Amino acid sequence: MLPAALLQSLADIPGFDAAAFEAVHAAGAPPVSIRLNPGKQPAGDPGWEFGSQVPWCPYGRYLPSRPSFTLDPLLHAGAYYVQEASSMFLWHIFQQLAGADTKKKLLDLCGAPGGKSTLIASYFRDGLVVTNEVIKQRAQVLVENITKWGGDNTIVTNNDPSHFKSLPGYFDILVADAPCSGSGLFRKDPDAISEWSEDNVALCSQRQQRILADALPALKADGFLVYCTCSYSVEEDEAIGNWLVNEMDMEGIRIPLNADWGIVETSLYPGSYGYRFYPDRVKGEGFFAAVFRKRSESTGRFKEQSLAMATKQELQQLFSFITIPEAFSFFRSAESIRAIRTEWLNALRELAGSLYIKKAGVEIGSIKGRDIVPS
Repeated sequence: MLPAALLQSLADIPGFDAAAFEAVHAAGAPPVSIRLNPGKQPAGDPGWEFGSQVPWCPYGRYLPSRPSFTLDPLLHAGAYYVQEASSMFLWHIFQQLAGADTKKKLLDLCGAPGGKSTLIASYFRDGLVVTNEVIKQRAQVLVENITKWGGDNTIVTNNDPSHFKSLPGYFDILVADAPCSGSGLFRKDPDAISEWSEDNVALCSQRQQRILADALPALKADGFLVYCTCSYSVEEDEAIGNWLVNEMDMEGIRIPLNADWGIVETSLYPGSYGYRFYPDRVKGEGFFAAVFRKRSESTGRFKEQSLAMATKQELQQLFSFITIPEAFSFFRSAESIRAIRTEWLNALRELAGSLYIKKAGVEIGSIKGRDIVPS
């Protein structure tokens, strides 16, 4: 039984149909979808029958049934990511905000477990993606999933959002998939129904404001904030947008939609737009997204931390088994040699001066005495 208080709160929200909403939740399991890794295609055929493409993401695929993903080596090789289809809408948002200009600096503020971060890294293939998770255990899961995906343009950090204030005006795009009350995932996790409450919605709304207020100084003037939740509650969705416009000097950005997609655009408050995904209207779970442009400017200087670069002897060994080494710079991290594109080396120094970095670039090999063993 869905919470009566939730249903009542949604009664007057555009796109909400109580009977259809309750019926789809009673119907059982949600659709199954994956997102292919464009950097590892063709990586082999998983042997499944693909259904249709996710309309708003060219690499999204529906599956007619749920296979045993954990037994598939292609999953562990990063050939695809099991991701709920609605959240792949970020791909369409990026097409509108950036188009073919993919050389941007992005921050995925609440990155774990890595679904949106891997999508961001795939779209902004020429950019630099910093994906952050404040909880240590979840940050390790994020490291593992980013490693499988294979992004040489990704840095994983383990920081509180407030730590990003020391990087004023640094990022072109900030993505915040904020912790929420989770009503959009009731089909996936029925236990969440009993945990939902109006008090928790209010608590989440306050936490979302704190997270955004802490991190927004790191977004440059005219940069974009992509805000999203898996909640249906206005307090966590459109009301946050209203707060951003009125209190944080942000401008709401409208995203064009295909009418056939079933996504509902809302404009409950002046100056902002929201995009709602209802499971009775789209082939996906409950989701909300909104986009904002930052009006004000944040300026300051960045601290830098020096890196231990690979020695001449180590480079000679590396170059014996690496193609196009001239595109990368190589540095030591613990007992390994890692590679990052040379164009982002200074950025890594700047980020290391303010943040706790869990992983940067790609591990090339481990150091064993005077030898380097390829990873």
